[in-house]
Amino acid sequence: MSIRQNLAANLRRLCKDHASVSAVCRELGINRTQFERYLQGQTVPNKATAKLICDYFRVDEAELYRDPGTPSPTAPGLPPISESLFTQMIRPPAPSIAGGTYFTYFSIPGRSDLLVRAITFVRREAELVTFRRVTGWSEHRGSTWARARGNHYGVAISRLNWIYFSGVNRRQTGEPSLISVQWAPISEPVLTGKAMLLTEAGPAFVSVIMRQDRSNIRPRHAIRMAHVVRLDDPSLDQLVVSLARDGLG
Repeated sequence: MSIRQNLAANLRRLCKDHASVSAVCRELGINRTQFERYLQGQTVPNKATAKLICDYFRVDEAELYRDPGTPSPTAPGLPPISESLFTQMIRPPAPSIAGGTYFTYFSIPGRSDLLVRAITFVRREAELVTFRRVTGWSEHRGSTWARARGNHYGVAISRLNWIYFSGVNRRQTGEPSLISVQWAPISEPVLTGKAMLLTEAGPAFVSVIMRQDRSNIRPRHAIRMAHVVRLDDPSLDQLVVSLARDGLG
């Protein structure tokens, strides 16, 4: 295969884990028509654009242009460290969580009247549970949380009755995050716990409440809801309000 064909095949594979090609183009800031030319094997990006694509998908340039039929080079008898870590992370038991859309609320240190509402899309394929979490997508320019926009991708694992969401921000900052939650001891199905988030000011430890959407909301509409909300907002889930005020998150 030619370099252009290799690029096209690898880009199509990388885009499969995203909502759509249009979403990838928006987040990359690349013209959709130009990106389609890469996907069709008509041309290759310049050095600056290739670096942008590699940073976004968290791959190196060699992987971007490698023949997709050629296995990654490894030391004899030694699996790649990424493969070894991933195998350990997804070993049973699998998390007791269904696939779907989850509203994820974070407390804000020093602001008991506010919550950050993120949207977590959980995908379950047999024993493998992966997720995408969108944070601060609809903040007004100039606000504090507009600078903390998140587009985290990762895996969910289960250990000692806790569910851990371990991810990395696909935006240029590339910071990690870790959320640990468990089913709250109440009749309603809701997850509560803590999160470690890396902010411009350093690591932050906050409370988390997660609840699955049951209204079949469309992903695009859900993402528009990813912003800071007030506890007295009448549209806010009253169970979430109660948990937040009682500090059960």
